[in-house]
Amino acid sequence: MPTQAGHRRRAILKAMASAAVVLFAAAGCTATPDPTLTGTTTATAAPVTFTFGTGADPSGLDPALVSDTESYRVTRQVLEGLVTIDPVTGAPKASLATDWKELDDGLKYQFTLRKGVTFQDGTAFDAAAVCANFNRWYTLPDATRGDGSLSMFKQVFREFSDNSANSLYENCTVDGPLQVTVGLKVRLTGFLQAMTMPAFAISSPTALEKGNANVLNATMGSNKVSTYALHPVGTGPFSFISSKDGVVTMTANPTYWGEKGQITTLKFMTYEQPETRLAALEDGTLDGFDPVTPSNFDKLIKAGKQVLQRDPFSVMYVGINQANPLMADLKVREAIAAAIDKSSLASTFFIAGTATTAQFIPPKLSGFNNAVPGISYDPVKAKALLAQSSYKGEEIKFYYPTNVSRTYLPTPEQVYAQIGKELTAIGLNIKPVPIPWNAGYVKAVTSPGDHALSLMGWNGSYSDPDNFVGRLFGSPNAELGLADPQLVSKITRARSMPNGPDRNAAYDSINKQIATTVPAIPIVFPISAVALSDRVANYPLSPVLNEVFNSVKLTPKS
Repeated sequence: MPTQAGHRRRAILKAMASAAVVLFAAAGCTATPDPTLTGTTTATAAPVTFTFGTGADPSGLDPALVSDTESYRVTRQVLEGLVTIDPVTGAPKASLATDWKELDDGLKYQFTLRKGVTFQDGTAFDAAAVCANFNRWYTLPDATRGDGSLSMFKQVFREFSDNSANSLYENCTVDGPLQVTVGLKVRLTGFLQAMTMPAFAISSPTALEKGNANVLNATMGSNKVSTYALHPVGTGPFSFISSKDGVVTMTANPTYWGEKGQITTLKFMTYEQPETRLAALEDGTLDGFDPVTPSNFDKLIKAGKQVLQRDPFSVMYVGINQANPLMADLKVREAIAAAIDKSSLASTFFIAGTATTAQFIPPKLSGFNNAVPGISYDPVKAKALLAQSSYKGEEIKFYYPTNVSRTYLPTPEQVYAQIGKELTAIGLNIKPVPIPWNAGYVKAVTSPGDHALSLMGWNGSYSDPDNFVGRLFGSPNAELGLADPQLVSKITRARSMPNGPDRNAAYDSINKQIATTVPAIPIVFPISAVALSDRVANYPLSPVLNEVFNSVKLTPKS
């Protein structure tokens, strides 16, 4: 009789074969534009509804102002960027731009746009529409963007127009009806890779204006959003219909320029608990769900369901807020790091094969270095460090999310319980602060406040190390309360360096400094997985979650 381990091995092999997951190419590889992707369609004999389960509701559907995977999962279907990601190489690939070239030693990028494309509201897609979006991102008012921590524009370009001297963005110029040039103040090695992010998808200028996109006059869950963020309009294969009662509904875009696919109605349905997602797949309510948790992995295999595993491209970490006086003491931070048993967490609460880590850059990217030092699990040393520190038994608030499963954190309550127990064991006075994900957990952790510790993670969006260390440590933010000008300077320099040994060495130095100063504690590079019914013949699995459902292939009916 096959063993449980045998089932798991066969599932992994099946996932590797059917998903064709490949490693990303180095961040600086040259993109090969593909101008042939026009107008292909797949005929459907009858309407086809596809329902996919998720672990949380989206926080808003204006991709310029969010950073969570569930919001992006929706907007990837509706909106497109100038470039997308080649599923084989990980390099930028033609999308709304069919061709591009680097000018002035990387200070300008000129894009040739696709002909005959319209937005879902009938607005023409052209160079003016592209520049309208870039100019909007650059000039986002403070009342809309807040501190910018949820805006990928700040991550990539560092500042907005009201701090133009420190922004890396120069301008967007219309060179012709279907040609634009984006200007930069300094070379950004990962610029094209960054443009593959859903945050830089192009919205209809008409819809942005009609929906007062820069005015947060509506709500989605507990989040303030604009009217536009309730109904995004792009050029993608699906048109947004509604989001209510935990269900997002979209329909196939009849005027889509590319492959329309087999699905005519697409629904994303929220199931906060892993067991309810599993039950919904088993009873046929769902055609698939994400993420799979370790507790239901073997149940899915025994039930004969497909389980496809993504190549790891995310990091789960414990955030430390140094704006909290208790966390400003390096010995306290070192003690916390030494108290956490990463290996036990990886083997107990994550899918088999998840690796522990001492750094934030995943092993598939340049800049990763196995030799980067970390603080090993040593509770005896942790107690000694704490005794040498300024800590005198004060209460330490530890924030963690509930009622959610993330690709980088499938069971947050259980992970918190283990870490909280370990920290208490070395003498820390831990106060748990559980916050439901859909009740504003991300906002609570990324805003100034009394959080000392927090459970968080980041799923990489593009193939460049800056997407990981730049996001967390490249500029001051309220999540970590970090003020380290030397680290910021190092990251700013590294992101502009050409790919090669010197850039790798720069990121190696950054990794070592982060490991030494402990502004946050990387725990694991999680493996995430998708569960699918037998109805699915092929699913566009992607480490960066670039999973657009017009590429889903369904099995023929018998």
